[in-house]
Amino acid sequence: MGQSVLIIEDIAEMSELIKMYLENAKLEVHCCETAEAAIDTLADFTPNLILLDLNLPGMSGFDFLHKLKEGEKKDIPVIIVSARDADEDIIQGLGFGADDFISKPFSPRILVARVQANLRLHSQSNSSERKISFGPFTLLLESCVLKKDDKKIPLSSKEYDVLEFLIENEGQALSPEKIYNSVWKNQYGDVTAVAVYIQRLRKKIELDPLNPVYIKTIFGMGYKFFKE
Repeated sequence: MGQSVLIIEDIAEMSELIKMYLENAKLEVHCCETAEAAIDTLADFTPNLILLDLNLPGMSGFDFLHKLKEGEKKDIPVIIVSARDADEDIIQGLGFGADDFISKPFSPRILVARVQANLRLHSQSNSSERKISFGPFTLLLESCVLKKDDKKIPLSSKEYDVLEFLIENEGQALSPEKIYNSVWKNQYGDVTAVAVYIQRLRKKIELDPLNPVYIKTIFGMGYKFFKE
């Protein structure tokens, strides 16, 4: 199977119905009954799209959406599937970052068509944006996403900023002060933070973090990024 969908729905019969139709459309499907379970699942798995119910036990769908869009996996498209079809609910869901809203009851065939349309749209937007590649990695500059082959590498916002700055200045030796002033926008902070973030990035992109290929330390000068 190719693209994957995560269904967050507490009614098992509804979840299984949606899953059946999506699998018939050659999509890989994972299901969670609560937002909390979905958060745990997303720690190790990045679907291409999320189908989200709003009325969930425990954390609500709105709270989950808000948390998702503030995190490292904010670029995953989300379609809300809910019986709550008041204008206020739709506006709030789209305002929190949802990409589409489908009201229950719905036609399964229409839902599959909307899922496929959103997957195509998201795939096209990723393919047209500016990219920088090095080794098996690709940095998507508009999405602020790092991928190794087709798998997303989780980066905090600051890790991404440091990596992008290094890549944009490829081949230049950058002092910790230069990196800190440019990324943190602060002349009077703790410059040692740079070394911490360099170490974190090396653990994520280097085959051997102790013998880095991409982010090298230049004695007495700072750090230099090499694409090869």
